[in-house]
Amino acid sequence: MTLHLGDPTRHFWITRSVARVMGLNLADEMASGRLSEKAYAQMITRCRGCPLTNQCTEWLASRTDLSRTAPDGCRNASELNRLNLLH
Repeated sequence: MTLHLGDPTRHFWITRSVARVMGLNLADEMASGRLSEKAYAQMITRCRGCPLTNQCTEWLASRTDLSRTAPDGCRNASELNRLNLLH
């Protein structure tokens, strides 16, 4: 079975955007030591392999305020929700 990975740049921005909607700045999370560079790279790779990209971008477009949790089905939900609990 071949895993199709989406465009790295697109998924970089989706990952960052979901984090922002959750009130997180991933650069700040790395600077604080709460998120390693390796974990950040893994998040982007997980996003690249996700079949729910369209639903995620729709979720992002529909946000008018901060969300305490990641979108349903997000492959990075556990990591993003963990980081959010630290704030």
